[in-house]
Amino acid sequence: MKSTAASLVLGLGLSLGLGLGCGGGQDGPRVSADNTSGAGPVGGLGGTNPGTAGSPISAAGSTGGGTVSSTAGAPSGGASQGKPCGPAWVAGTAYAEGAVVLFQGAYYVAVHENPGYDPVISDYFWDPYSCASASTGGSSSGAGGSAPLGASALDDILSEQTFNELFPDRKGFYTYQGLVEATRKYPAFAGSGSADQKKREVAAFLANVARETGELVYVEQIQKDVLCSSSAKCPCEPGKSYYGRGPIQISWNYNYCSAGAALGYDLRAQPELVAQNATIAWATGLWFWMTQHGAGSFTPHDAIIGDHGFGETIRSINGDVECNGGSSEGVNSRVAFYQRFCSVLGVAPGDKLPC
Repeated sequence: MKSTAASLVLGLGLSLGLGLGCGGGQDGPRVSADNTSGAGPVGGLGGTNPGTAGSPISAAGSTGGGTVSSTAGAPSGGASQGKPCGPAWVAGTAYAEGAVVLFQGAYYVAVHENPGYDPVISDYFWDPYSCASASTGGSSSGAGGSAPLGASALDDILSEQTFNELFPDRKGFYTYQGLVEATRKYPAFAGSGSADQKKREVAAFLANVARETGELVYVEQIQKDVLCSSSAKCPCEPGKSYYGRGPIQISWNYNYCSAGAALGYDLRAQPELVAQNATIAWATGLWFWMTQHGAGSFTPHDAIIGDHGFGETIRSINGDVECNGGSSEGVNSRVAFYQRFCSVLGVAPGDKLPC
């Protein structure tokens, strides 16, 4: 095992608005007097309080918006001739069943009413939609860009052999197949931007995961606690705990509620699924990576694709715990992983590596 004995996993307890992100510091696992999660050397998103009590983070990583619903079009297996295909999707806007939106170059129809969830996050809320555009007369379907619906771009960049070489001591739970399957929920992951940006995104995601999990050794937080701030929207399931699990160590009930709603799994009632199903585990990590900005200004995905630098992914994941004078050891560890993984994938790491 390459990770040191000091590499102890904690949990992803986002504390948005308090400058705290998702990961560990340098002092080892600890629980404060109010039983909130502390920070560990390979910590998973461990904030210092439960944030906005009981308010699940938006699955689209955005707040605001109105209650305006688009009703252009209706569910259909074929083209909706003569009808506009629908406006661009807006995060935080409530959509009624039957609403059609444009997202990443493709059209989607709302099959269930939702408060503005990302159309590619969950097939429970949205389905791909083909319609005749008023402006082009053509049709569009798929998951965005030129990639077919549900296609994973990851295996074009990272082979299973390379994955195994990057993580020779990984726990068998963290399978390559599970990771590839999870990326089908997020076709934009490793599928956006230039060829170099795609490689950097894979390297950046895996570098942060390596830090959070002791190089894919830990599946669950070592120092476990209930970590639940109950609310009407996201009540605590009796007998369940919401400590850190998975590659980004998702923790706290409101994060399980939000991730579960986005991914189509009931993680509030069954948080243990994140430690039992490799695809679900990887999907929760990608949910944060693609849709949440944590303590930063960008989602980690946007930080890389927008050339804001690897350091911004650290800021989103771990905030002041490592950035702005926090744990320099944590930052250096993530940067070292990132540089090594970039080298393996054959891409320059770019600028602005620390946060």
